[in-house]
This record gives sequence, structure tokens and C-alpha cells, in this order.
Amino acid sequence: MLIIAERINTTRKRIEKAVRARDAAFIQAEAVKQAEAGASYIDANAGTSVANEVDDLVWLVETIQSATDVPVCIDSANPKALEAALKVHKGGAMINSITAEVERIGGILPLVLEHNTHVVALTMDDSGMPESADDRLKVASALVERLTAEGVARDRIHFDPLIRPISTNPDQARQALEATHRIMTEFEGVHTVCGLSNISFGLPKRNLLNRTFLGLMIGAGLDGAIIDPTEPGMVTTILAAEALAERDPFCMNYIAAEREGRLGE
Repeated sequence: MLIIAERINTTRKRIEKAVRARDAAFIQAEAVKQAEAGASYIDANAGTSVANEVDDLVWLVETIQSATDVPVCIDSANPKALEAALKVHKGGAMINSITAEVERIGGILPLVLEHNTHVVALTMDDSGMPESADDRLKVASALVERLTAEGVARDRIHFDPLIRPISTNPDQARQALEATHRIMTEFEGVHTVCGLSNISFGLPKRNLLNRTFLGLMIGAGLDGAIIDPTEPGMVTTILAAEALAERDPFCMNYIAAEREGRLGE
């Protein structure tokens, strides 16, 4: 399963402080810790300071890549920041994210094509946040048609069904599960990814809700997640769920993790 490690985000106070101070050692330690926990990509988000985002994002990409070979998921809605960061990124990057909104896709799609990146595609258009699985599928259909017509390979598209808190709308878990299953069934060759922790916003014992929902989403077909891989039980939940969902032939990954002492209690 593809893991996009989410910790290097300036919405976190310690990360913002490190970016402001250009504390490379702190950011490098965060990157290495997430890489060792199983990250496929290290997400880098510097969006809390609009005035400094271009310089901050470039610095983050260079700092992360000085510490680990894991590629960066460059997380911004600002085409200028994305372009600058992509120019210094070594190897294949991912862009997080594009939508079907006219202005956003117009600014970001050329960068996806120029740099041949993977891309997180949010199932949202100019009508706003989707409510139902049908709403999400409609946007996904429009996006896959547009992106592939422009030359983006399906296996580089990672649809995000937009996880919304069950604390404000309990039906959103079911809608996201249905949308994930249908995207993976109806659009052969694409991937799905989600910002998992949104599901538990405002509720106690968030780790329990997040891990349980992750297992359900894997059962629905999810093959990527934006998570903190260092969070207790998160990676082991992925290993167990993939074994149960017939995505780990003969449970070899699960068995290997036990032999290596990675399953914990």
C-alpha cells in the first residue's frame, strides 16, 4: 500500500517553527523517522505562510531529500510554489493536489505533464465539496477523462474521495467507502488515496477511529493513504487489513513483519 507520510506540514507548530528557523536537522529527523516507518512518499506542505510558501517549499524539498531517498509529495494549491519545488526535486515526485475546478486544474495540470508526476486528484469541482458517492463519481469521471486525454497515465492518478468528519455528518463514512469501491471498480488502472484522519475530527480516541476506518477503506479497495506512519498501530493495521483483503499473497508481508518484530503486541 502506498503511504504518504503527513507529518511535515506547517500547520503543526513544531514544523512551522523549524521552517521559520531553517532548522534542517529537525526536518531531516522527521523525514528519516517517517521513511523508516514505511513511507512511500514524504509529504511537504508549507501553506500556512502564503508570502513565503515558494521559498519554504523549495527549502523543505531540498532538506528532506538531503536526508532520505524517499520521494516527496509536494503539497500545495499554488502553481508557482509547485513549479519551484519540482525544479529542485530529484527523481519522480507526486503533486498533492489537483481538482476539477477550472482555475486549479488549469494551473496544475501543465506541471503534472511537464514533470511526469503522480498526482492526487480530489473529487471536487467548482460546485463545492461533494456530499454523496454519486457526486464524487461524477467528478472522478470528468477528471479521469480530462487527465488521460491530456496524456496522464491512469496509474499516476490517485483519487481522493474526500474524507469528511463523522462528528458533523455520520453518513460521510459510508459515502466515502462507496465512492472508493466504485472508483476502483469503474476506472481500471487508477489508484485511491485519502486523508484518513479527517474522519475522526472532533472525537475522542481518534487513533482507534482512524485505524478502524482505514481497515474498512482497504476492504473497499483503497490502495493509498495520507497518514502518520509513526502513529501506534497504523502500519500494522495496513498489514492486517491487506492480508484479510487478499492483497498480501499467502500473507507473506504479514508473516515477514512478525518475524522482524514489527507487529508489536
